[in-house]
Amino acid sequence: QVQPVESGGGSVQAGGSLRLSCKVSELTTYCMAWFRQAPGKEREGVAVFWPSYGSTIYSDSVKGRFTISLDNAKNTLYLQMDTLKPEDTAMYYCASSNSRLAVEGNFGRCNYKYWGQGTQVTVSS
Repeated sequence: QVQPVESGGGSVQAGGSLRLSCKVSELTTYCMAWFRQAPGKEREGVAVFWPSYGSTIYSDSVKGRFTISLDNAKNTLYLQMDTLKPEDTAMYYCASSNSRLAVEGNFGRCNYKYWGQGTQVTVSS
């Protein structure tokens, strides 16, 4: 099974924190990312991580508040979310790639082949 599996979503008050987890196949860890989609909005990239290079990219809306990381031993990708805002409310998805193929137009130019089912994050004011 190579489909990522997310967990850790829930409801929290504005200003609070949550940590999302994504169990990924060790075969699909070249490029990993978190996306989110709110009702009526397009899906947007939140953060991307390349373990081979230790490189990360964050969207401007979450930079300084969210942190993406990988536990190599557990093959688990995390998204630490601090100082949450109501605007962060969305379904969060984990995506991964097993290829270094660059796809222009994609977030981080990664060839996201595997997607999780999503985990809901709700931030109340």
